[in-house]
Amino acid sequence: MIIKHVPMRSAKKSDFSGLVKYITDEQSKTERLGLVNVTNCHANTMQAVIGEVLATQHTNTRATGDKTYHLIVSFRPGEKPDSDVLKAIEERVCAGLGFSEHQRVSAVHHDTDNVHIHIAINKIHPTNKTMHEPFQAYRKFGSLSDILENEYGLEKDNHQGFKTVSEGRASDMEKHAGIESLVSWVKRECLEEIRAAENWQQLHQVLSENSLEIRKQGNGFVVESADGTQVKASTLARDLSKQKLEKKLGEFEQINNPVPPQDKRRRYEKRPTKFKVNTTELYAKYQEEQKQLTAARKIEWINAKGRKDSRIEAAKRKNRLRRAAIKLMGESRLNKKILYSQAHKALKADIQAINKANKLERQALYEKYKRRAWADWLKQESLKGNKTALEALRARDKAKALKGDVISGKQKKSSPVNL
Repeated sequence: MIIKHVPMRSAKKSDFSGLVKYITDEQSKTERLGLVNVTNCHANTMQAVIGEVLATQHTNTRATGDKTYHLIVSFRPGEKPDSDVLKAIEERVCAGLGFSEHQRVSAVHHDTDNVHIHIAINKIHPTNKTMHEPFQAYRKFGSLSDILENEYGLEKDNHQGFKTVSEGRASDMEKHAGIESLVSWVKRECLEEIRAAENWQQLHQVLSENSLEIRKQGNGFVVESADGTQVKASTLARDLSKQKLEKKLGEFEQINNPVPPQDKRRRYEKRPTKFKVNTTELYAKYQEEQKQLTAARKIEWINAKGRKDSRIEAAKRKNRLRRAAIKLMGESRLNKKILYSQAHKALKADIQAINKANKLERQALYEKYKRRAWADWLKQESLKGNKTALEALRARDKAKALKGDVISGKQKKSSPVNL
């Protein structure tokens, strides 16, 4: 079991409403949404719950940080605790972080290999209106996980935070999408060669041979692949940070003799994580379908814009005719001014209605032609009866970490839990 906090990079983007709508949305996926639970709120509907929480957040005008806390509690592949256990774990985790009296919404998701709980918490206390920020929460995550694993008979997981934030995001991407990250590719293909470089030109040479480039960005270095994918150098290895590289190789130098394209040995491409099943043809089909989806959506958006522009032009033409009719009327100047004002308001209302309808149409088109992650596409193809996709999914499951006691070789048996 892993507990993870998902921080918002900018407090301005913090949106309790958007987070709750995301975690409670089925997104047209088979069995995505499981148990949904609301705690410490009096409202009966989800929309009313959101309004109640936002009202509580607005009562604190002094806090400048993010007022919403997003937690994810994830379980091992294949592990599916029952609803009572999931609810109890959610309550214990929130209480352990000091949020037992805070308003929150939780939702269980089944759309990945790991059953997980999303928890949206209002950090503003509903009674005293102060904002609570757990102190060194990452230390509590591990201890809470250990306690709950023992208490509820869950499989043991590694709770020690050896990964950086960037490494964690790369790992999350691989687990969810099934696509190998640039971090994993570099570590597999050329990390040792990079570390062996004794000066900047040797380092540039190694990177260039692998279709990579290093350059300064902000206060550090980034490594960029030929397709534009970037990663911080320190994410690849801690000894590749700006401070340690310049200490080893001296002040940063630009590349003098880049490797010509024909001499490049390899390059990073977004490919499925390696399975025992050959997915080359399947992935080519996936890429082609995604391209077709994007192209079709672009055409539909252009057509939708054309329809919007035509409707706006028709509304303006109608307004011009109306104003011309008012001009020919034998009304007083004051009455004409009132009629002109009414015509302007009517035009404004028509344009707003047209723009709103266009926005809804674009959202519908986005959902219709939305690109799917590789893992989601495999699941969809499997449901259609594609045996190769089903084999790839099964191989993906087999590639997961070993379960049970790998020291003694005993398979762990799940036992019922008495609450």
